[in-house]
Amino acid sequence: MSKKLHLISLGCTKNLVDSEVMLGKLAEYEHTDDITEADVVIVNTCGFIEAAKKESIQTILEAIENKKKDSIIVASGCLTQRYAKELQKEIPELDIITGVGDYDKIDSMIERTKRGEKILSVSSEVFLASGNNRRVISGSRIHAYIKLSEGCNQKCSFCAIPSFKGKLHSRTLESTLKEVSNLSKMGFRDFTFISQDSSSYLRDLGIKDGLVDLIDGVEGLVQSGLEIRSCRILYLYPSTTSKKLIQKIIDSKVFHNYFDMPLQHVSKNVLSKMARSGDFIELLRMMKSAKNSFLRTSFILGHPGESEEDFRELCSFVDNFHFDRINFFAFSSEEGTKSAMMEQIPQKIVNARLKEINKIFLKQYKDSLKSLVGEEIVAIVEGESSEHEFFYSARDVRYAPQVDGEILINDSLIKSIEAGFYKVKLTEIAGENLIGCIIDRA
Repeated sequence: MSKKLHLISLGCTKNLVDSEVMLGKLAEYEHTDDITEADVVIVNTCGFIEAAKKESIQTILEAIENKKKDSIIVASGCLTQRYAKELQKEIPELDIITGVGDYDKIDSMIERTKRGEKILSVSSEVFLASGNNRRVISGSRIHAYIKLSEGCNQKCSFCAIPSFKGKLHSRTLESTLKEVSNLSKMGFRDFTFISQDSSSYLRDLGIKDGLVDLIDGVEGLVQSGLEIRSCRILYLYPSTTSKKLIQKIIDSKVFHNYFDMPLQHVSKNVLSKMARSGDFIELLRMMKSAKNSFLRTSFILGHPGESEEDFRELCSFVDNFHFDRINFFAFSSEEGTKSAMMEQIPQKIVNARLKEINKIFLKQYKDSLKSLVGEEIVAIVEGESSEHEFFYSARDVRYAPQVDGEILINDSLIKSIEAGFYKVKLTEIAGENLIGCIIDRA
């Protein structure tokens, strides 16, 4: 009888990569979606903001309640890194509590637990996969995330990540390209590069514009004969993104003009309190002027000190600049951060601001969808849609998976459809999704 594993990965895509490393270390286990039949249950937690902490704790408690008798229950990730001893005390049912430094040791920890040992293992080091770590890519047969670094050298007043993940630690360019090469040989054609601050990649190794070298390296792999069709980079930081990098992306035949730069605010007053750079307007204009560009950002509403005037300035900026995608977040007061010690804005005001600014962007978003009807694009089809019966799920080749929207395919001029690149004609809108017809392979 095969051993079975149930893994729940919460939070960001960086966490997902770590979960995939654990799946690689436990490759002898059969993965099951039914927690009641799993011999090992892993919850890879998120502890970034208060809402994520609550979700992680609730998920752990539900896993304990639903797991079968004598199965091993594991909690790993950011929440456990921050609150390991508290979790050990409050949730004694956990067999293994491990943080962000031992993902590659999960197999040995499980074996020790089978011999009756309870494990609390929170390393002071942060794990960063190399090209030698086996990963089991989940959720796609064509796309893979590549994590560039861990930790962060930025000092944003609202962010607790450096306190438990430490300073920037980049993997080498050689290691990164080796992983891309290996995955390409396995059939993966679409790659998204991620980290906490991607534009600082390799700075800790003395290289100022590491992403420029990365782009050159990936294009070198393509020239050597590897079939890498498309790439994009997430999480560019304003103060570490150069015009040289933007131009490199624009000139690349492999990397899309996809620019994801979380700005968090535009008011100099608020940015000063956040300890963030406000010098990004020229960068944004350069990005937006690129052919077929796609701009994504995020903003925090209700940071301590955000006045009504600051909020109005942000609303005006959003209304006039027209990003392709925006995430709006309510400020979350995180213990140990400078922002948590400032005078807080009442939640009622924060919620009202969120509602108002969301309304501004939602109109822009719906108008942009309408403008796309009738257009022909290149899209990546992943398979059947998990949300909509009788549809295939696709995304514009520029889009990052899961965050930029789904294109529903309800018709095709070709018979056999599998994961891959297709020419798609956008025909109509359904709610907040586009509907399209496959007209050919791309």
